[in-house]
Formats: sequence, C-alpha cells, structure tokens
Amino acid sequence: MRRLTSGSLALLLLLAPLIRGQKVNRGDGRPTCRRCDLHRCCNCSYSGFTSVPIVTDQALSLDLSFNNITMVTQKDLMGHSQLRALDLHGNRLAEIHPSAFDSLWSLEELDLSDNQLKFLNPMWLKNLAILEHLNLLNNPYSRLGSPSMFLGLVRLRRLMFGGPDLKELRRTDVFGVTELEDLTVHANNLASYDSGTLGDIWPLGRVTLSLHGPFLTNVALAAAVLADVSYPETPIILQDLNLTGRQSVQPFRESANKRIRSLSLRNSSVSDASLVDFLMVMNGDPLSYIHVEDVTLKGEGRWEKANKTDYKSIDEFFLRNAVVVDVYKFTAFLQLGFLLYYPRKVSVINCGVFVMPCDTAKLLVNLQYLDLSDNLLTDLTMAESLCHGAPTLKELRVLNISGNPLKSLSLISHLVTNLLKLTHLDVSRTLYSSMPSSCSWPSTLKYLNISRAKLTATTSCLPRSLEVLDLSYNDLKGFSLDLPLLRELYLSGNKFLGLPAGQPFPNLQTLTMQFNTLNMFGLPELQSFRRLENLQAGYNKFICTCGFVNFFQSQLKQKGNVKLTDRKDGYVCDSPLHLQGELVSQVRLSVEACHRVLFVSVSCGVALLVGLLLCVLLWRLHVFWYLKMTWAWLKAKRSSQKQRRDTTDSEALLSFDAFVSYSERDAGWVENFLIPELEEQSEDGSSSTSSSRPSNTSSSRPSNTSTSRPFSLCLHKRDFLPGQPIMDNIMSAIERSRRTIFVLSENFVQSDWCRYELDFSHFWLFEAGGDAAILILLEPLSKDDVPKRFCKLRKLMSSTTYLEWPQDEERRPEFWRSLRNALRGDND
Repeated sequence: MRRLTSGSLALLLLLAPLIRGQKVNRGDGRPTCRRCDLHRCCNCSYSGFTSVPIVTDQALSLDLSFNNITMVTQKDLMGHSQLRALDLHGNRLAEIHPSAFDSLWSLEELDLSDNQLKFLNPMWLKNLAILEHLNLLNNPYSRLGSPSMFLGLVRLRRLMFGGPDLKELRRTDVFGVTELEDLTVHANNLASYDSGTLGDIWPLGRVTLSLHGPFLTNVALAAAVLADVSYPETPIILQDLNLTGRQSVQPFRESANKRIRSLSLRNSSVSDASLVDFLMVMNGDPLSYIHVEDVTLKGEGRWEKANKTDYKSIDEFFLRNAVVVDVYKFTAFLQLGFLLYYPRKVSVINCGVFVMPCDTAKLLVNLQYLDLSDNLLTDLTMAESLCHGAPTLKELRVLNISGNPLKSLSLISHLVTNLLKLTHLDVSRTLYSSMPSSCSWPSTLKYLNISRAKLTATTSCLPRSLEVLDLSYNDLKGFSLDLPLLRELYLSGNKFLGLPAGQPFPNLQTLTMQFNTLNMFGLPELQSFRRLENLQAGYNKFICTCGFVNFFQSQLKQKGNVKLTDRKDGYVCDSPLHLQGELVSQVRLSVEACHRVLFVSVSCGVALLVGLLLCVLLWRLHVFWYLKMTWAWLKAKRSSQKQRRDTTDSEALLSFDAFVSYSERDAGWVENFLIPELEEQSEDGSSSTSSSRPSNTSSSRPSNTSTSRPFSLCLHKRDFLPGQPIMDNIMSAIERSRRTIFVLSENFVQSDWCRYELDFSHFWLFEAGGDAAILILLEPLSKDDVPKRFCKLRKLMSSTTYLEWPQDEERRPEFWRSLRNALRGDND
C-alpha cells in the first residue's frame, strides 16, 4: 500500500475543513474525522469514536460529544493552537493526560460534562488563560480538589460543576474565580460546605443550584449556600427540590433572605402548607420576580395564614407546566388575592386553566401583561374571565390567550373592547375559521396575532389601527384590506399565488411570505409598496424565468430598496423541470432563454446573411445552374422515356446522324457550307437526291453501309416539332442523334438558345460519353471562353481534338474529310 507523504498529509489536513466525510482508520490506529464545514467547525459527534480522531489543525470548533472516547492522550490535540471550542460531553472519559490541553492556547469553551472523571487535575487548565466557559457537570468526582484548578482563569465567566458524587466544597476549591456571569452547581448529595466558598465570587450573575439533599437533611448547609449567593442583582434558580414538608423552607429562613429579588423554582414539588410557609418566610423581602416551572402542587388548598403577608414589591409572576394533584380540593385561590394586587405581569402557561373567575380578574388592578396561553379556555369561560366585557383590567396592555380552544373572533373582539389600553392581542393557535363582517376593537390595539388558525378569508373586522398583523399559517389566498398604519405583515404558510398589492399598506416596512405557493415576484410588485424594506419570501414554488432570476440575483446584491432578509437557500426553483431543486441564486440561464425575441431576431438576421452569402457562393459555383439543368434534364428524360415506350423499335429513335447546335448569327455558315457539304454532297462529290429532311420513320433512317450516302442533320429551324416545349425538343433532338456538332464561336457562347442546347448536351455527355460530341471552331476560341459551369465541355476541349474552320480554301477539303470521318466514327 502506498504511504502518504508528509506533503500529501499536510494538503489533506489543509483541505479537511472543506470536506465532509466519514471516519477513516489510519495506520497508527487513530481514526480521522473530516466532517468540517467552511467555517472550520468540525462536528464529529455520534460517530462511535473510541479515541480522539485526527482532525485538521485549522479547526476552530471541535464537537466530539456522544462518542465512546475513554481517554485523551498528550498527542491527541497537539497542534490545535487555533481551536476555540472543544466539546467532549457524553463520552466515557476516565483519564486525561496532564498535558493534553497544553497546546490549546486559543481555547475559550471546554465541555467535559457527563463523563467518568473521578479526579480533576489542575494541570489540565494551566495553559488555558483565555478560557471563558467551563462545564464539569455530572462526573463522579467527590470534590473539586486542591490546589484550585481555576487559578489563572482570569477570563472565566461561565462555570458549571458538581454531580451526584460531589460531597464537599472547600473554600480553597474555587480560588481564582473572581467574577461570573453564570454559575451552576449540582450538589444534591453535598455533605460538607465551608461557609463563604461561593461568597467570594463577585460580581455574580445568574446562579442555578441543585440542593435536593441538603434542603431535606441539612438545613444549615443549604442555608449557608443560599446566603453566599443571595445578592439583589443575582437571579437564583433552585431545581430538583421537594418542598412538601414543614421544614423544607427553613433554609430560606436561615439565609440572608432579605436580599433575594428574583427566585425561580424548576422541576420541584410544592404543597399548599409549604407554600404558605414560604410566603411567611419571605414576607417583607424585596422579591420582585417569581418564576415557577415544571412544578407539582399538592395539598387541599388551605391558604388562610398567607393573608398576613405583604408582597407589595412583587412585579412579575410566571407559572408554566404546573400540575395540581387533587385539583377538586383547590376550590378557590381568592385567599391568595393579596398576591394579585401588585404584579404588573402574570403568566400562567400550560397549567390546565379552564376559567379565571371574574372576581379574580378584578383583583388584578395593576396588571399590564397577562399570558394565559396553552390552557383550556373556551368562549364561554373566556367571557367569565374578562367579566363579559365589563370595564376590568383597566391597565392591561398585552393579552395572550393563544393555544386555547376558542372559536368566535367576534366574541373576543367584544370582550376586549373596554380594555382601553390594550395594544397587543395574541389569539394564535385557536379554532377561528371565519371572521365577522365587522368587529369592535379598542382604538389602542396595534398588534394582532391570529396565526395558525383556520381562516380562509379576511374582512373589515380587522382594526385599521394595527401596526403589526400576523396571519401566518392559515388558509388565505388573498389579502387586500386597507390598513394605513400597518408596518409589519406576516403571511407565511398560506396559499398566496403572488405578493399582495402594496397600495392598501402605505407604511408597510416588513413583509413575510414564506411557505406559500408563490411562483415569482418582481420589481413592479415591490414598487407598489412605498416604504417596504424587508421581505422574506423563501420556500415557495418558484418558476425560474429569466425576469425572476435576474431580479432575485440583483436583490441579493442589494441593488434595490427592498432587502431579502431570509436565507437565500430557501429560494429554490420548482420549475422548469431541468432547473428543479437548484438555488435561484446559482441559476445561470442562456441568452436564448432570456432574450428570445432578440435571439430570434439576431438568429434570423445571421441566417439571412449566411443564406445570402451561401447563395452568392452557390451562384459563383453554378450550383443553381446545375440544379436547374438537372431538373429540366430529368423532366425531358422522363418525356423521352415515355416516347420510347410508345415505340417498339428503339433503333428507330436514332433518326439523325448529328444534331447541329449553332448560333443564329452563324446560321449563314451552317446553311451555306455545312448543310450543302454534308447533306447534298456524297463522298465523291455527287449531289444527293434524297430528301433534305428525312422522315422520322424507320424507313428514312440512313444506311450505315453506304459510303456514298449523304448525312442527315437535325436543325432546330426545320426539325423541332411545333407545339412542344423547347426543352423537350432540344432533349429529343440530342437523344435522336448519334452525334452532336457544336459550332463554337463567340456568338455561340453568348446565345441563350445555344446555351440551352449546350446545357442539355452537357448532361447527355455524362451518359453517352465524350465521343458523342464534335466540336467545330469557326474562329479561334480557347476553353477559357467557355463558361466554367460547362466543366465537361471544357474538359473535352482539353482532352478531345476539335476541328478548326480554315480560312484558307485549300485546306477546307481536308476539314470536310475529317468531319465526315468523325460523324461515321465506329460506324465505319
């Protein structure tokens, strides 16, 4: 097997960020990962690696999560000086060489969570001076170790550590951590904690604590941890707690609770009694934000003692995914009404709420934001919740009742009419299928969300005061309402075939039309919008015409006022078929497809020019003459063959010894010299008594055996049949004659009739051969004086002896003797 040279290996590593591939086993036992993108981010997760693979040293991010890697050696990451993020989460790491990360000088994020690390070695991080994010969660170490592994990490801002086996935290364990934006500690089984361990971290942003065990068994320890992180500016998130016992809230009492302003509970269990105790403990605390998520409420709904508390500072209450056990025992929450006087923002999401009694709504006198989404509210219970349109919730500005089984938009518009400060209304993900023709809305309403319903049409029910309207994912096919103040319109996921007209929306700035059935759009549609700046129209069924493709590509270059703000890979051709699936931004159409009229015009012009040039060339090469003569000859030939079929004796067709082709200007020579000499004189000079014009019958055929008989000549003046086409007469004369005598002169070349005769003779020569032609030159005439198209005749003049008419009378007997011998030919 050929080995990779060092040069080819370097080239492979250099090109690796541009290649996506599968793992490849190398000769040294380490696999290779080539799944890197153009941003030099390599995703090698879920690949089944058992050791750190070879990856290009140009990588900026390396994700090795969810493999089966058990150790990181000293050489595995050597040379990765540009690496900024390394994720080893979810492997089986049990051993990391002390120098494994020494070359990662640029590393900013390191994730070692969910592995099998029983000990944390401070040598791992000694060269990671610019590390910002470190995750050590859920490893089986029992302590962080000493000396602190965080010494020198002056830029560390996010720290996550702990797990089910963490038993102790010493003050020296976190030396070097000076300030954090996010701190997460999982210490459900923490048994020992030095007070002040986390207290030295300042400033401290958000803190997430899992202290399930200490809250149940070690109140002092839990209180100490809470005390160290309780700052007014620090949101505290407590998760995985069981606050159902009477002593479960004691850590809040022992801690410096007067400083907590933001508190969240996640994935916890709470009883009515412990909740009352919590309210009593936190009484007077400047608590302004309470966030409860994924909570289970138990008990019988007894809230009497809670009336003695004061929570004027509370501003926001957030509850999501709450489950009430034995809900039928919780008959009313009115005894907690004191909690409702002061909040300006209340969210109760996905908690199975089917009604908010009007009496409860009346207590929300300062409420500005109400979110009751993803509950069980119906039109009937919604009417009760909003007191049947009575003027309650006078300060309410935002109402979100999305995700409820509501059916009547008309009812909702009536119920909110008296909410005179309402600006935002979200009724998305409901069962609305139609709109009434008119509705009453508060004049302050500016934002309306009716997305993901079942609307098939819109009416003037929509308020003209709207600035933002979301009608996404309905069954709309058109939208043309006059909304002069509208700035944002969301129409994705409908059935639009084109962009809506822009005239009804003079102030529209943002339009989304994704996931419709748009075929195309262009500059005229966009120009109908006066102020449109942002358009999202991807993921439609585009017909990639030249106009649309050119327009789209120019918009990508920001040549227009409207910017396409969604991803360009969402613009894909649906037709024509040969472009289906191609990105519109990458389509290249030919000139023929894009400028058909111009292309046809130019093509026709070029074709006409080429045709003219070809015609000139063909004319110069006499092609037209050849075609013309071929057609005439074939036609005459066909006529001659018909005549032959009517005659049983083919020899009877040969009626003449020669056909004489001459010019009218040379008729004197033919009549005064040629005819008397050949037709009227015998061999010995005696006059012939035979007829000067022989009959066309077989009885008039000259005898071949007589040496003293005169010759019979075919002349056009006397022998052409009247009433027949001249072409047929010429063809017939040539075919009925044994020889053809051409009386050549300047007059012959210029005579039209002679040219016809010469033309037909030219074709006949191809069949009869060169001996059928006899050339007589009355005057000096070279072959160059014969037209070039008579190539056969010119060739004959070059290869065949011709007779010249002598001007000297003494030489003429010899001329006549030679002519007679030529006429007899092989008949002698």
